[in-house]
Amino acid sequence: MPALKTKSSSIHVNTHIIIYMNKNFRNIAVAALAVSMLTGCNIYKKFELPKDSELAQQYAQAQEQPVDSASFGNIDWHQVFTDPVLTDLIEQALANNTNLKNAMLNVDMAHASLKGARLSFLPSLALAPNGAGSKYGTGHGRSFGWSYTIPAQVSWEIDVFGKLLNNKRNAQAAYEQTQDYAQAVRSQIISATANTYYAIVALENQLKLSRTTAEKWRENVQVMKDFKEAGRVNEAAVVQSNAQYYSILASITDIEVSLDEMYNTLSLLLNTMPQKWSISPDAVLEVPAMYRESVPMRELAARPDVRAAERGLAAAYYATAGARAAFYPGLNITANGGFTNLLGSMISNPGDFFIQLAGSLTIPLFSRGANIARLEAAKAQQQQAMNTFEYTLMSASAEVSDAMTLYAKSGEKLDLLRVQVENLEKSVEITEELLSLGTSGTTYLEVLTAQQSLLAAQMNEITCENNRARAVINLYQSLGGGR
Repeated sequence: MPALKTKSSSIHVNTHIIIYMNKNFRNIAVAALAVSMLTGCNIYKKFELPKDSELAQQYAQAQEQPVDSASFGNIDWHQVFTDPVLTDLIEQALANNTNLKNAMLNVDMAHASLKGARLSFLPSLALAPNGAGSKYGTGHGRSFGWSYTIPAQVSWEIDVFGKLLNNKRNAQAAYEQTQDYAQAVRSQIISATANTYYAIVALENQLKLSRTTAEKWRENVQVMKDFKEAGRVNEAAVVQSNAQYYSILASITDIEVSLDEMYNTLSLLLNTMPQKWSISPDAVLEVPAMYRESVPMRELAARPDVRAAERGLAAAYYATAGARAAFYPGLNITANGGFTNLLGSMISNPGDFFIQLAGSLTIPLFSRGANIARLEAAKAQQQQAMNTFEYTLMSASAEVSDAMTLYAKSGEKLDLLRVQVENLEKSVEITEELLSLGTSGTTYLEVLTAQQSLLAAQMNEITCENNRARAVINLYQSLGGGR
């Protein structure tokens, strides 16, 4: 038999009925329903997080707990970032950022796929009118005989074994995953804009400080020259002071390069051509009053990337269920109805109404190997999705831990640096005064060292202030903030 020569074959059982449904079709439908009741329980089961994963179960239990609307991650971003300049920049980024636009388009595409999956449960309707003319013989008086059919065809796939159901559930999970991903992109854009903004503030402050210090060192060089003329210092003091002056000038160029890069990063976030943006030079991110040693799993479960990973696992589960459904028969009902003149003995008969009903049961026989391969691939993809989910959850926990540690330690460091700067300012003041008086054996080297230490401490203080702002921003993002 030719069918046996193919790698994939099926048996089709068809019954055709004019006006009424044949008894055989009813028997086929009953048999198919009976098989589904015996074999389809695993196919119809809804997705649940695996029982054998302790991490997944902790996540499932956390989801049952009520959401804390007062938690840091649930605060509206306008309440976290109150600087009016920054607020305007974030609004522009959310309106124009290309990555967010593409993420929202992915949501639209997934929603369209979901609508298609939902509509697949409904019958399809097609209208295909056709006609033809024919003439027999060559004698005079012969004319064309016209035949025509004006049918409307309805086709309905009966989802006995859950193929359509799992496709719909898969599409639903994929749609929700794109929504979560879009929220994750939104949160990332808000945080990136805020981080870039405060990085620019820090660099602008460092640039201002460096230029002021450079001007002061230029004056110091002249003072050292005057001291040399007076015989109070040697040539080495002048040379070293001059070298330090040019070292500060060189550091200014590095800051200018970094500042230009930050401005370009901000322009890219706002989807505009590179430009210099206006900022608030004295902008300071107010540190929230909240702080905890740890964050409960419920807040981690609210992160959009964690939810997206869960949706991906659900989609993979339904894909596996769909692969299992391929082992079972497919049932399809079709109906045709309309007007035609082909029902009589002559094509010239007047048209009459007709209706046809048909049932088709497709049973896979020789495609079992291919179905097994698809099922094995689906199971492997499901395990990958499970691994991704667990890794995403653990990564989220690590990010929160890192952000909270940086938040705490940057505050402690900033307090220490401020005390250091105060003491170094006094040290510079005292050594410069002693050197100018020529008392207590104070040398130019002591003044040089004190000024260098002060500049380094001041630069560190600015960097630490930015790190503290970054810690607050990262903590907000790591808790799923940005809604």
